[in-house]
Amino acid sequence: MTGIGRVLVIVYAVMALAATGRSFVQILRQFDEAPLAYALSALAAVVYVLATLALVLARRRGWYTVAWTAIVFELTGVLVVGALSIFLPDLFPHDTVWSMFGRGYLFIPLVLPVFGIWWLRTHRPVTAVQPVENAGVSA
Repeated sequence: MTGIGRVLVIVYAVMALAATGRSFVQILRQFDEAPLAYALSALAAVVYVLATLALVLARRRGWYTVAWTAIVFELTGVLVVGALSIFLPDLFPHDTVWSMFGRGYLFIPLVLPVFGIWWLRTHRPVTAVQPVENAGVSA
């Protein structure tokens, strides 16, 4: 993986570390204050870790599918949690990674899956062409 793909993986890895650290501290210190918000931060961390790993291994068909699933789930989470945090703020007394569409992370959670989807669409895994032996032709 080179170029923009490498940058994408690095940004996903940074988000994975940031979300993991944030959710770990939040759950240890204040879980009872906002269990939904902190559980969603932990879920976001898992999604970022999975997306990072899947993007690195995306040349393999199974991992390519995992990458698609993780990134679409991430985009859905950002949009749903972002909208809910605006229209039903009582659900989120404390911020999650995806609150306000990722405002606490400079909106990277909103933009990152769009780039991830673009990269996956333009870098599909190559399927090997199997040689055909004696394709019905007799010598």
